[in-house]
Amino acid sequence: MNKPTPLVAGNWKMNGHANSLAEFEALETLVSEKGTASCDVLICPPYTLVAAMASGAKGPVAVGAQDCHFEVSGAHTGDISADMLKDAGASYIIVGHSERRADHAETDEIVLSKAKAVHANGLVAIVCVGETEAQREAGKTEEIVLGQLANSLPAEATPDNSIVAYEPVWAIGTGKTPTTADVAEIHTAIRSALVERFGTAGKMFKLLYGGSVKASNAGELMVAENVNGALVGGASLKAHDFDGIIDAYR
Repeated sequence: MNKPTPLVAGNWKMNGHANSLAEFEALETLVSEKGTASCDVLICPPYTLVAAMASGAKGPVAVGAQDCHFEVSGAHTGDISADMLKDAGASYIIVGHSERRADHAETDEIVLSKAKAVHANGLVAIVCVGETEAQREAGKTEEIVLGQLANSLPAEATPDNSIVAYEPVWAIGTGKTPTTADVAEIHTAIRSALVERFGTAGKMFKLLYGGSVKASNAGELMVAENVNGALVGGASLKAHDFDGIIDAYR
């Protein structure tokens, strides 16, 4: 059976203004000029830039969003639905990022509802899972991660409509990273859980690693067993830096 096509995805978080579109254009130019990498490339900017990026995209780089509400419409001031993001041009939506779980008290149940909303609109859900430093030190990494996976990933998930991103909370934006062996161990546990739940299809889900990924460590992390790409934060804000991570697949 073929392996999943890797994905290198950038999460801009709460960063970027209109002049940041130049970085997106520069990234598309770099990806085009260097030739096709053996991975897909995605940028998830803040909501304010989704439509502009999507309308200006020339092909090499897809555009997604960082979150959505689980309802289609209604009295939800300040929220944006998956349907609206699709209309703006997004093709992927991140759900369950640890910063949403922590800052907005999002439970697995809420993340599940959001993933279902993404699927209902024909988009790809990037479902995030990951443990805190305290949970890791208590030896509960696998228990926490697999629990989030089981309760946040819909029953109708397929390799075509869902991606799993493992991001140890303690490694996000801290400069700390687990060892390649540690990453391979938890990714293999995630893969086994997916195969147990979805059968042979479980082998084809993309499993991304996120947490202080940068050009200097991408080559090592991206070859870890059952790692099919990266979900990148700060290093995705500059085209040159992000392209250095894509180089792991060139």
